[in-house]
Amino acid sequence: MLSVELIIFVVFVYILAGFVKGVVGVGLPTISLAMLATVLGLKEAMLVLLAPSLITNLAQALAGGRLYDLTKRFWIFLLSLFLLTWFSTGILVKADGNLLKIGLGIILLLYCVSYFSQLKFPKTGINEKWLSPLMGGLTGVSIGLTGTFVVPGTLYLQRMLSNRHALVQAMGLSGGVATISLGVSLGGRGMLSNELLFTSCAMVIPALMGMAFGNMVRSKINEVLFRKLFFLSLSFVGIWIVVSAVINLN
Repeated sequence: MLSVELIIFVVFVYILAGFVKGVVGVGLPTISLAMLATVLGLKEAMLVLLAPSLITNLAQALAGGRLYDLTKRFWIFLLSLFLLTWFSTGILVKADGNLLKIGLGIILLLYCVSYFSQLKFPKTGINEKWLSPLMGGLTGVSIGLTGTFVVPGTLYLQRMLSNRHALVQAMGLSGGVATISLGVSLGGRGMLSNELLFTSCAMVIPALMGMAFGNMVRSKINEVLFRKLFFLSLSFVGIWIVVSAVINLN
């Protein structure tokens, strides 16, 4: 059973993660996994993530009038993401938790490097037909092993969609599909526990509270500065995860 102190910490994490998601459209899985992985373990942090990620992503996906068009355009990307998330979760069940945390830390650092270096995918054009299943599959592997969507999924969608509102909605749609696949896969492999599922459902409330607050202040804060602080903080967290996991591995 989780201690009172740990529950308070988890609540704080999801308020913060929801706030960041409300401001910039991403960050809830990234922040929650980064902050909880070294406390609960990555597999357990992924289980707690399920309900808050699903509800907030669905809310984000449904906010806007582009859901049909986005689904029609990216259905191959979404299908590849779903299937590869399912298959790669089979490795998650058997793999060493510290190795998975190292993978999570490396992906977070790659995400931060891509932001600070302004790395972008080249223009896709007609290549979208084969890039979508490839990027969806690689993103599914990342989700299944580490729970995070950011590399290469977020980078790919950022290149494909120039409209900010369409991008935010597409990331919500992709995150929702990823969470459903992750939950079904983990449940089918017997990894779900009643305690962690209850905790996950309870964290929907603080996540939505943080997201609502983030939406309110989005237009009132300097988003460029906020993003820089977000990625700088995430860089330190990524390094911390890798170092702590390597120490525990040895």
